[in-house]
Amino acid sequence: MNRYAHPQGYVFYRKLNHARPMISHGQGIYLYDREGKRYLDGSGGPLVVNVGHGRTEVIEAMNRQLGAAAYTHATMFTSEPIESYAQALAGVVPIPNPRFYFLSSGSEVVEAALKLARQIQVACGQSNRHLIIGRRQSYHGMTLGALSVTGKPSMRYPFLDMMADMPHVSAPYPYREPASGEVLAAELEEVILQYGPDLIAGFIAEPISGATLGAVVPPNDYWPCIRQVCDSYGILMIVDEVLVGMGRTGRWWGIDHWEVVPDILVTSKGVAGGYFPLGFLATTEDNVEQIRQAFGDFNHGGTFSHHAVGAAAGLATLKILQKEKLVDNSARMGVLLGAKLKAGLEDHPNVGDIRGRGLFWAIEIVQNRQSKEPFPVKLHIAQKLWQLCFDKGLIIYYSQGCADGTNGDVIMVGPPLIVDESQVDELVSLLVESVWEHFAD
Repeated sequence: MNRYAHPQGYVFYRKLNHARPMISHGQGIYLYDREGKRYLDGSGGPLVVNVGHGRTEVIEAMNRQLGAAAYTHATMFTSEPIESYAQALAGVVPIPNPRFYFLSSGSEVVEAALKLARQIQVACGQSNRHLIIGRRQSYHGMTLGALSVTGKPSMRYPFLDMMADMPHVSAPYPYREPASGEVLAAELEEVILQYGPDLIAGFIAEPISGATLGAVVPPNDYWPCIRQVCDSYGILMIVDEVLVGMGRTGRWWGIDHWEVVPDILVTSKGVAGGYFPLGFLATTEDNVEQIRQAFGDFNHGGTFSHHAVGAAAGLATLKILQKEKLVDNSARMGVLLGAKLKAGLEDHPNVGDIRGRGLFWAIEIVQNRQSKEPFPVKLHIAQKLWQLCFDKGLIIYYSQGCADGTNGDVIMVGPPLIVDESQVDELVSLLVESVWEHFAD
């Protein structure tokens, strides 16, 4: 059986010590390696695959654009897919009269959002406003700007001397740090006043916490209170929907659960369902017009921005989501998934919390349920559970550091939104079996 890992070959692998199989193909919610083993893609990779593998509609749309014009620079031409895709997206984003800036990844669209917030403030005569407040225990990307608002210590530490650090506040975490939205919003206000409102350009956060904390749903009053604080001090509210957007949580956008309208929205993972590296930033036409009047153009760019083939993939993905009512399916199957996870694992002595919304669920693993004490990071519990599931033919996602930035294990599931009831049963059966088996040894 062939496995690929460093130092063989010439690839600088993402995980150097993981001996990985060679992929053959994918279909629906399943992947197959070269040896014929089948894997249930229970997390869509890292919460990317939403319309499933092997969708001919997406492949054919990309091929049509590849045959017409594979690449043009965004400063020179537009394309039919870009114009049509933006028009279609305008009907599903929560921002009124939106404008879309297309890039290639979550890190890129976050970086763009930070720059946009700064330039909007300057265009409005607020040239001192340059700080963007983030949250502790958050993740927004690997570029230095995105890392500056990220709150995951292990990802930030090696690069602290290279970045302009930003203020951070507490993230909602009801399992370990129960606090109302009003209390958390008051903390945000306190930090704003500490630094000075005239220095704060924006606040960025995930509507539902992503991989760092693992599917943490905030208190119901959290986002309305945050919106009120931002409005009180002229601060732009940026929602990072890179992981939880495009129907993942049973609504088009995570923020839709609270009917709060952001000033800037960014998303990426599910935008083209994994068929093309694509993401976008959305903001209002008024904000774009302020930029135009003040500067002529948005001071940002990218060689592969506004990519026509990417837009073709994104539009085809969006049409599938709408035609097959996959956002509704995410809500329905999400209720079933959560109930079955709880039925199989809530009595396990090492399961501290089971949480989620739609088709994004997480299980926090603890050493002691009563004290909520996490396992030491050196034991790599979440990684070992991931490996056991992988060996059994189930792909999940995992993270370490949720409890205190270093310790704390979370495993996550987020299957493609096409998943049906029997496949939910299969996923949960494999996961429950793996958790009980691991701790029985």
